[in-house]
Amino acid sequence: MTARYDGQAEWYDDYIGPSAGTNIPWIVDLLGPGNGLCLDIGCGTGLYLQAIRSTGRTVIGLDRSADQLRRARNRDHAPLLHADATMLPFAPGTFATVTALWVSTDMDDFAGLVKEVARVLLPGGTLLFYGVHPCFNGPHIEPRPDGAMIIHPTYCLNGWHKRSPWWREGGVRDRVGMSHVPLPDLINAFIDAGLNIDRVTEPLENSIPSVLAVRAVRA
Repeated sequence: MTARYDGQAEWYDDYIGPSAGTNIPWIVDLLGPGNGLCLDIGCGTGLYLQAIRSTGRTVIGLDRSADQLRRARNRDHAPLLHADATMLPFAPGTFATVTALWVSTDMDDFAGLVKEVARVLLPGGTLLFYGVHPCFNGPHIEPRPDGAMIIHPTYCLNGWHKRSPWWREGGVRDRVGMSHVPLPDLINAFIDAGLNIDRVTEPLENSIPSVLAVRAVRA
């Protein structure tokens, strides 16, 4: 099966790359210093591999798109794996850390992903989720010219959305669609997987936050 981002790698890198650096200080701070193996799920074109490595961890990238991984190999020397994040090819308790950056909008089964992450984490290991804030990004958001947002009832529709009348034409969601995970479903995914939520924050603080970060620990 062709991954949704196959054929989009060059465009995606040019589109997302310039803004990736604004997230790195938050990601590094939320991770804190560490060691051992770190699995970066949905590593894409490898924009955050070096930042994760800078915390002291040994990073391995994983993505469903071979096209994205091709770009990542040109960017970074980290080991990279082409695999499905909901069926991770690792034994239980392999990783001290897992990062899931910007993945909730691209997963058909976010709760299943978090359960797989809990399985491959060592006891005491950390999962850092960093991505789209489900309250203020998605098929339910209509931007207004004055900068405010109208939130439509489609917020309640968990699952895959191919189109929204308010998505930017030619943008990433217009190209590949998105999976919308309402906030309770997103938070409950961590709880149902048996992880202890350590910290929740809204990085890049503005009047309307666009990013949500959750750090959770396996008991």
